[in-house]
Amino acid sequence: MAGELETVATELMAAFASKDLDRVFDLSGTDAQGVDELSRRWIRGRDELDRNLRQTLGAVSAIQSDLQHVHEHVWGDVGVLTCWLEQDYTLKGNTQHISAPTTIVLHREAGEWKVVLFHSIPLPEQR
Repeated sequence: MAGELETVATELMAAFASKDLDRVFDLSGTDAQGVDELSRRWIRGRDELDRNLRQTLGAVSAIQSDLQHVHEHVWGDVGVLTCWLEQDYTLKGNTQHISAPTTIVLHREAGEWKVVLFHSIPLPEQR
């Protein structure tokens, strides 16, 4: 059975897949940040997140994400979820696959868990 943090993380991945920006923002903290693998830079704050997501989600399609080997820990109003992200998507007509250890930090805001950090490190395929 999924824990509270895993439920939020899974909902976030579903919101990305359906390109539901309102839901992504609803699940994100006011000062959310993360690393964008396509632009290879940090995204910090709501305004930057909004601009980045509109651009990124406009360029990708067929997003499928699977969170594996999930582990979560909560300390009061802060929670950390670590997992392995397997993700497939199409970028400008080219199918992409990433396999990445991922960390998601959540903070309880007004009684609800919100994602404040999404950090994923795509690893190259093993040869």
